[in-house]
Amino acid sequence: MLVYILSRNKTLYSTKRLIEAAQAKEWDVRVIDYLKCTIEIMKGELVVHYLGEVLPTPDAIIPRIGASRTFYGTAMVRHFEMMDVFSVSGNLAIARSRDKLRSLQVLSKHEVDMPKTVFASNKSTAKDVIALSGGAPLVLKILEGTQGVGVVLVDSEKAAKSVLEAFYGMDVNLLVQEFIAEAGGADIRALVVGGEVVGAMKRQGAEGDFRSNLHQGGHATAYKLNRKEKAMALAAAKAMGLGVCGVDMIPSSRGPLVMEVNSSPGLEGIEKSTKLDIAGKIMDYIEKNVTPQSSATPKKRKIKRDNIGA
Repeated sequence: MLVYILSRNKTLYSTKRLIEAAQAKEWDVRVIDYLKCTIEIMKGELVVHYLGEVLPTPDAIIPRIGASRTFYGTAMVRHFEMMDVFSVSGNLAIARSRDKLRSLQVLSKHEVDMPKTVFASNKSTAKDVIALSGGAPLVLKILEGTQGVGVVLVDSEKAAKSVLEAFYGMDVNLLVQEFIAEAGGADIRALVVGGEVVGAMKRQGAEGDFRSNLHQGGHATAYKLNRKEKAMALAAAKAMGLGVCGVDMIPSSRGPLVMEVNSSPGLEGIEKSTKLDIAGKIMDYIEKNVTPQSSATPKKRKIKRDNIGA
């Protein structure tokens, strides 16, 4: 089995663990910096060049695409998919998950519960947005923010109006969400692999911070999902079409609410808190879906006509 991990940094915990898990199965695994790839497109043939050489066609890829490189990264994933290479998460699903507004629209369409969210252009009045969101306190999220950056809690309508007007004046796209006070600055991340929850952790924000992101000083502990939480995580992963993802939920008086579905979830927090081999589960998922090439992997592989619209 030849597997490529599309990652820009082979020293990251998640990348190293994926390498170890693939090597444990005695697979040929290679880390590919997708920004250093060049694609060649011809009639009936798709080729990938890497550092001056034609890349052998792998059996599977594991995308670890950075949020700031979504366009180029998903283009590379799509290229491999059209070469009939199995990807643990497809290019369309990754792109969908990276767009905060689009992902919430998709989740809503599939009746996945979430905090009430309002999106408006900078021409809308702040007063109307606040009213539609249910009033202060409110959470403001910049659409381009990641890992808790660009998320602001405003505790009064006066403060919300001032912050909204300031952001709208800078032509920044914002999501405005109801604040779930009963969550107490905690959330739950469930790791879903191949339609199965393989682990979960509870993340608690740093003292005085309502954000639970580990990058913002929060801490994690192992967590056992209840029936509703498990069903919600699976429904969210299915709606987004992701084979591997982290589903972030918060507890509320009306049940679990999905905040985000992450297409490149970090493995360090959940593996260390749960003591589970999540990277190994990802390799098991690949093994169930891929039949390795019986002969030497060709440098070029003709694409199937029915894969053109993938």
